[in-house]
Amino acid sequence: MTTSPSVDVVRRFNRSYTQRVGVLEESFLGPDMPLGTARLLYEIGVAPGTAHALRTRLELDSGYLSRLLRRLQDDGLVSVAPDPDDRRRRRIDLTPAGRERWDELERRSAERARRLVAPLSDRQQARLVAALAEADLLVRAATIEIATVPPGSELARRAVAEYFAEVGARIDGTGTFDVDAALAADAHRLVAPHGAFVVATSAGEPVACGGVQTLEDGSGEIKRMWVDGSWRGAGLGARLLRHLEDVARDLGHAVVHLDTNAALTEAIAMYERSGYRRVERYNDNPHATHFFAKDLTAG
Repeated sequence: MTTSPSVDVVRRFNRSYTQRVGVLEESFLGPDMPLGTARLLYEIGVAPGTAHALRTRLELDSGYLSRLLRRLQDDGLVSVAPDPDDRRRRRIDLTPAGRERWDELERRSAERARRLVAPLSDRQQARLVAALAEADLLVRAATIEIATVPPGSELARRAVAEYFAEVGARIDGTGTFDVDAALAADAHRLVAPHGAFVVATSAGEPVACGGVQTLEDGSGEIKRMWVDGSWRGAGLGARLLRHLEDVARDLGHAVVHLDTNAALTEAIAMYERSGYRRVERYNDNPHATHFFAKDLTAG
């Protein structure tokens, strides 16, 4: 079977790395706990929450997660109780014994990492840190899912709130936009058959969003485009923009517009790289300083 160089590199790295960090050992990092159970315990210690949130974050089958949780409960390491915010869901927390085990796993993991990099020079360690950070970002980017959601959904609300917080802070230093009013407007404009709203998620968390609405002249307009700052550099902005252009085409638009502010220099550069041309002001948005359009039928 012929594979691409990128696939070969990923597979070779996986074989090498899993061997060296102890994934193949019956007891991961020593405390009589296999990798799956140890990883779940670690994630609960990092961010306790509901079973639903853990399943989404770790992308685990519900049956498998239940078995892992049962073992951790039997060992007295986690507590499971109804979530006070939603009694239909289960809240998972570490017990005092679970916190002690978590601390032990953290210490052993750090020590193994230190031993792994110890033979390398400072320069080699710096190269490794940079390479692994880049690899982690790109691998996570490959797992991002972009889906159309109702503008009033919880995912949409969280994403739009982040969008306005960043835009407001960068434009006027306050971030005081009326999110509720914007969401109320979106509920009418960014829904079929005249529009759509999409959210990109990683492990169930919103990391980017954007919408398309229909203008009075029949063209489309991209709105609310946002990418979490920690994801910039992974190509997510360009990927989201292409997705929104496809949404606009599906809505029947041959031309798509968008506006932005001069403070958002990265966005302006991306739009220009993506084939958008500057046009005259076409709306009354008081925060917009730059206006663009793109012919979606060209090329």
